[in-house]
Amino acid sequence: MAFAEKLLTVPPPIEVAGRRIKRYHVTADPAGIAPDVEEAAYAILPKLLPEPDGTPPATFVVLHRGGDDGAYLNAYSWVWDNVLHFRGASAGQPVLGCPDRDPTHFITPDLPWIGCVWELPPILHERDAWVRHVLMPDTPDLDGYLADSLPEGTTGDLS
Repeated sequence: MAFAEKLLTVPPPIEVAGRRIKRYHVTADPAGIAPDVEEAAYAILPKLLPEPDGTPPATFVVLHRGGDDGAYLNAYSWVWDNVLHFRGASAGQPVLGCPDRDPTHFITPDLPWIGCVWELPPILHERDAWVRHVLMPDTPDLDGYLADSLPEGTTGDLS
């Protein structure tokens, strides 16, 4: 199977459980992620978020619809000032412990994985945006951080 980048879209931020959430969607389908998959993913999101610890309450997520039945939600939350906390959820992928192939039936497997090659591109951008807007200024600028997203397009550039 030849490798191909996937499409990356950036829906507007949302607020969940008191955290402000930047969102990235990854799929090979030009129509985007189906609304029922998106709704199911964001319904499980509160289970993936850490408790408040005084760090500006920000998270970024990558919702990835695989080329098969799989759907994946990776939640990366800023904690302890400059540490990235990770929790993930999966649906439709029996090899990960999902009970069926339903891409809306999310579970939270206990795996040490932080993302696949299509899910990782936002991490570097988000690290740099956190430093720029939260760690470097005298006063953290959470709104500035939330407005600073990786541009839409594809998950990477192989040129």
